[in-house]
Amino acid sequence: MPTGRAGRSSKALTIDQAEAVLKAAEAATCRMRAYIVLALLTGARTEELRDLRWDHVVAYDETRKSWRPVTEAGWDHEQFAIYVWRSVRQSGDTKTVKSRRSLRIPTRCATALKALLHEQKDLEGLSKRRVFGTKNGTAMTAENVRRDFRLAIKGAEGVDPAEWTPRELRHSFLSLLSAHDVPIEQISRLVGHTNTVVTETVYRKQIRPVMQEGATVMDAIFPLTSES
Repeated sequence: MPTGRAGRSSKALTIDQAEAVLKAAEAATCRMRAYIVLALLTGARTEELRDLRWDHVVAYDETRKSWRPVTEAGWDHEQFAIYVWRSVRQSGDTKTVKSRRSLRIPTRCATALKALLHEQKDLEGLSKRRVFGTKNGTAMTAENVRRDFRLAIKGAEGVDPAEWTPRELRHSFLSLLSAHDVPIEQISRLVGHTNTVVTETVYRKQIRPVMQEGATVMDAIFPLTSES
């Protein structure tokens, strides 16, 4: 397991702050809008998104019963996904084996990516290009992303751009899922952790589990009747 670097503790956006960030992103550049929406709504790491290629943005083709790159299949489909199979790490691999995953993306993500692809449609070798790359096709640096992210959320109500970084969109994704009672096992798979111990250890401040199993069983054993 790679060793992380020490730094300040990360935090997570509340639902109101997350909505404000998404609203502010609508006025940002097409690239940054898509980046913020994808990071917040999929939980992908910034190092993974910075190396995402267009041939790894896919649509499910009902006719062929297969996933195909949107550069070939287009957007006239109902399901879309991203293959989180690479990162900007020196090896090009994701952080761990379990980090290599395929994620279905929400409609808002597909809409933002569609607009970005349309903007880039005339670029040479588009299918192999980085989705969020520079004009030369190279990966954005972490500093580039941090700068553009803070500019993009400048108008977000209740959010001070100086206090937030792109990586905290991932923390926010996990926090929002936890707050909506998604089991930690599912969250762990979505964020690409080796196991739930990693999820609980790294994101313990963002996890707010509500243990429901006991109450569900006891309600079934001892139902409240009109006579009770």
